[in-house]
Amino acid sequence: MNDEQLRSALQAEYLHLQKAVEDMDGRAVTIKAWSITFSLAAVGGAFASKASNVLLLACASAVLFWWLEARWKTFQDAYYGRIEGIERHFRGERALASALQIRASWYENWKGGSRRRLWQILAWPHVALPHAAVAGLALLLYGLAWFGVIKL
Repeated sequence: MNDEQLRSALQAEYLHLQKAVEDMDGRAVTIKAWSITFSLAAVGGAFASKASNVLLLACASAVLFWWLEARWKTFQDAYYGRIEGIERHFRGERALASALQIRASWYENWKGGSRRRLWQILAWPHVALPHAAVAGLALLLYGLAWFGVIKL
């Protein structure tokens, strides 16, 4: 592959990676929507059915959706190594020898998703919200019901 072909292939790969990252952001919004819909419906259902234990279900579901979104972000995060490599290539900082290495680069960056990275992503405010807020609300309401402050 000559330099012009490599440049063209890397440009196409870069645009594909950017599209993949944007698409994954859209799916993360869907995960948030599912979380809010189910968890807040469970909170409302707890009051409608006068069953405080349903608040624990609401809390657990919000935490699971939070974990799911963070896990999804680890998949997305694995693309950034290749994106950065291509950008460095075009800035003239580090030449890439070949194009079309999305899978190899993705796996090298992800490697099963480290637990440490997952915990970091869980703490990102744009990932934690609204899941953490809904989980906290459901747990608070459960505690208030448990101690008799509110009646369910």
